[in-house]
Amino acid sequence: MHRPLEERSCGVLLHPTSLPGSHGTGDLGTEAYRFVEFLERAGQNLWQVLPLGPAGPGNSPYDSRSAFAGNPLLISETWLVDRGLLDADDLISAGPSSDRADYRAAWERKVPMLRRAFERFRRIESGDLAQRFEQFRQREAGWLNDFTLFEALHDTHPPGSWITWEPELVRREPEALSAAREQLCDEIRYHTFVQFVFDAQWHELRRYANRRGIQIVGDVPIYVSFDSADVWANQEIFQLDAFGQPTLVAGVPPDYFSESGQLWGNPVYRWEVMKAREFRWWIERFRRTLALTDVARVDHFRGFQAGWHVPAGELTAINGWWLDGPGVTIFEHLAGVLGALPVIAEDLGIITDDVTALRKQLGLPGMTVLQFAFGSGSDNKYLPHNFESNSVVYTGTHDNDTTAGWLRKIDESTRAHVRAYLGCDDDLTWALIRLAYASVARAAIVPAQDLLGLDSTARMNTPGTVDGNWAWRALPGAFTPELAKKLATLAHLYGRES
Repeated sequence: MHRPLEERSCGVLLHPTSLPGSHGTGDLGTEAYRFVEFLERAGQNLWQVLPLGPAGPGNSPYDSRSAFAGNPLLISETWLVDRGLLDADDLISAGPSSDRADYRAAWERKVPMLRRAFERFRRIESGDLAQRFEQFRQREAGWLNDFTLFEALHDTHPPGSWITWEPELVRREPEALSAAREQLCDEIRYHTFVQFVFDAQWHELRRYANRRGIQIVGDVPIYVSFDSADVWANQEIFQLDAFGQPTLVAGVPPDYFSESGQLWGNPVYRWEVMKAREFRWWIERFRRTLALTDVARVDHFRGFQAGWHVPAGELTAINGWWLDGPGVTIFEHLAGVLGALPVIAEDLGIITDDVTALRKQLGLPGMTVLQFAFGSGSDNKYLPHNFESNSVVYTGTHDNDTTAGWLRKIDESTRAHVRAYLGCDDDLTWALIRLAYASVARAAIVPAQDLLGLDSTARMNTPGTVDGNWAWRALPGAFTPELAKKLATLAHLYGRES
């Protein structure tokens, strides 16, 4: 049973790829469990992550080949050793842990290990693991069958999106799909195995966190990648032409983050088709998300009220227009099937009154960001004295600079405003964390980089850019007992402790 965010809760934003270790990227192994233990000692009750799917171009978790699948890079090989699917001698370090993820090294190391584990798994004819595999395969068939075929086809075609495949596969003609499933049955079973292992490991970690009073906050990007199993398998619910190419793509107009807007390039939905189908795809998407996490942050919530649509082929997001979304209707369908949704509405950027009205009608907490609060007047909605209690406050998000980096870049007038509002001159990063905890917001969530006082080199993402993002990692030993005690003191002082 899912429950909404508790009053006076607090947590940390850290994607699992940012955990320390010698495997190229963080994973669901020992360091993930140590981080949960840190959160418990620190009096935290929320661990917020980014989308958990296979990372797309530029290693972005927001441009995944599936809105349902898990990222193979997060799989811990130690788990496979413990279950007899690998030998200890198979574990080869990708190199010393550093503060930057090396996705290439991680792939080159992990894929052969997963292949070896799969070959050993194939020889298992019975037992608990084989039984759990079959249960997973049947339970998740709704998305898993399309995704594993999609991955197998990608493996056996030249690099490029699904639109470059044979026309009969692009059109998903039944005979072509049937022939491909038969021809690629071994590869399909391998990808099924990989998803089973991810699912099993993730659920074990989540249960470990839940037993310690920590809820996992997941992330639901409103749009999906064009080169995804989601679009390929459901072309009729997206704005595509007769050849499968997008006609309109998603983005946002010029805003705080970018003077030319953000051209995301994701295909947009045919909401009228989805409505006629009673939003079944969205129901299954939320069902899967809430099977993996306790709370879901809905990225770009405003797109459900109206989305910025840009003609395919544009180079920026400037020449677009707003088109209405489904509004409250989709949430009525979701609630009718799944019950009350434990959701955080990401309502940053250009937010009109109708978007705010929709969020309030649904009773969802919105987001406030302290980095947006300073440099203007006392009526700035991101200043804590203007908060509504049904909100989640962040010092910054994955799209912001670190707070230490931001403080070094703002002009002197804005910095003076920060000092005056905080009533102090020293350690402004930690003073802003204290301000978030002291606020009336239902939850306070702080990026791990801010807890560690890191500068701009630790920034997770710079919107509108491709290279150099999603690579920050914590160093071994970063989450110290002293830091846990310091954070626990704030959690206790402001009534947010677990």
